[in-house]
Amino acid sequence: MGTPVAYEVSGTAAPEVRRAAARDWRPGWEADRRGLLAALEVLRFGYGDPAFQTAADGAVWRVSRTPAGPGTLRIAPAPADGVVRAHAWGPGADWLLDRLPALLGADDDPSGFDPSAHPVLRDAHRRHPQLRIGRTGLVMESLVPAVLGQRVTVGEAHRAWQYLLRQHGGPAPLPPPGSAPGPVPDGLRVAPAARDWALVPSWSWHRAGVDGQRSATAVRAARLAARLERASVLPPAEASALLRSVPGIGVWTVAETVQRCNGDADAVTVGDLHLPNTVGWALAGRERTDDAGMLDLLRPYAGHRHRVCRLIRLIAVRAPRHAPRYAPHDFRRM
Repeated sequence: MGTPVAYEVSGTAAPEVRRAAARDWRPGWEADRRGLLAALEVLRFGYGDPAFQTAADGAVWRVSRTPAGPGTLRIAPAPADGVVRAHAWGPGADWLLDRLPALLGADDDPSGFDPSAHPVLRDAHRRHPQLRIGRTGLVMESLVPAVLGQRVTVGEAHRAWQYLLRQHGGPAPLPPPGSAPGPVPDGLRVAPAARDWALVPSWSWHRAGVDGQRSATAVRAARLAARLERASVLPPAEASALLRSVPGIGVWTVAETVQRCNGDADAVTVGDLHLPNTVGWALAGRERTDDAGMLDLLRPYAGHRHRVCRLIRLIAVRAPRHAPRYAPHDFRRM
């Protein structure tokens, strides 16, 4: 699939030859740009994520470390042809293209979800009718950012992820100059391999703003990566048990991971600072809701609880805030 071409590493053509590959995939629903972004946006860890960028022409570029090696994927809808058009580069190109349908939600079954019973969900579904829950099949790609997000703000977690990728990741496999089907975003990076996560020095975690507890959890997970990657093909209960066998990984981190790597449409992020209030406000008009109250409100949507939360967040529903805004801890000053 595709023609062998050299790809760039650190600004020069790599001596080895890699294949640039392409694929058109026809989903069973309308392939528009808005739906594509809704499906993929959850995989972006901040707008400066070096592994996920949107180019000037609207195409999504993702860089992943696959079992076959690093790969860069460019995804763009072609509505006139009714397809999603993808190009990939690097050793992981074929692996990424083979799993393109799953990434965009082909394995997701929303047929049992009925948004008509609630006006907020009815409105959200009307505005995002093609939302699908995709699966990457890559555990560490989601697990490490989830660990970084434990007990800190989203902004702190995103800054840490981006710093670590720039300092310890590698150059993304890129097409030769002028050969890409559109503009190539700057600064694309691939996440470190598991062995390299385990070798990140303590001072670099500190500079990233990551405290010792979170860095130790990430390192433990990296050392067990070969075993943990099996979680992406396990049933939900078994995947959760496997991930939680690592000290420092709890229900919040598991949910954030399996939502992405397994495409689990029912995994609820219990223990989140804002989600219970968001769900409570959207579904019951409550300004304050705890985890138990959130789960009770989501009970009628069993099997689709994460889908409900995604839809609510897509339409930017937020509960009123009365308390002072949480002040982030700057671990770099400690």
